[in-house]
Amino acid sequence: MASEATATKPAARSDEAPIIQMRKVDKFYGEFHVLRNIDLSVARGERIVICGPSGSGKSTLIRCLNQLEEHQSGEIVVDGTTVHAGLRGIEDVRREIGMVFQSFNLFPHLTALENCTLAPMKVRGIPRAEAEAAARVMLERVHIPEQAMKFPIQLSGGQQQRVAIARSLCMNPKIMLFDEPTSALDPEMVSEVLDVMVELAESGMTMLVVTHEMGFARKVADRVIFMDAGEIVEVAPPEEFFSAPKNERTRKFLGQILHTAGH
Repeated sequence: MASEATATKPAARSDEAPIIQMRKVDKFYGEFHVLRNIDLSVARGERIVICGPSGSGKSTLIRCLNQLEEHQSGEIVVDGTTVHAGLRGIEDVRREIGMVFQSFNLFPHLTALENCTLAPMKVRGIPRAEAEAAARVMLERVHIPEQAMKFPIQLSGGQQQRVAIARSLCMNPKIMLFDEPTSALDPEMVSEVLDVMVELAESGMTMLVVTHEMGFARKVADRVIFMDAGEIVEVAPPEEFFSAPKNERTRKFLGQILHTAGH
């Protein structure tokens, strides 16, 4: 697993507008109030880890940023654009946001290289040769250049997830969202994906990561967010979050997850 030593974290510039701003955001599934009055500001280059029990609204929060889930009230601004249901140009917003899911969502009939070149060619109109060259660079970046011509079924789970990360990077996103990217992996494959994410974080990419990998949170997060019952319960730098959580719900969660992880 990724080391828990603290990584170098470039300071966010205070003179820049936040790249993400959520104000009083509410989201319902029917009568179920899944997000409650969410306020969150994310600086450019900031790395946020979001944790909490199952059903707390973590994945829904990040999926609202690119409107894979529509919020019912409040305001979400991504890189200066207010996103909402029916927004003309939502595809333009989505082009700037890479997303890596729990399930790898690769096209099974395409090779790793083809999975990485499809969106740049179709969405950005990049010529095939240029797209393939860029894709090979990204596959090198996630340490699997030799897997370029293999199909997903020929790859391990960790390799498939790294292809998924490379695929998102090929669109040159300004923001990367990770929705429990290691939860579907066998334990021995978790570290290879986390190591790639650590390298990506250290490059200065704006990242929001939903995960229970607390070693990753300690190493790369600028802030850790704890959610419960659709609310942001606590936000703190990792050293404060893990050593002196203020909320009882946070303390209980950390006790459970750290005990399970064998810490």
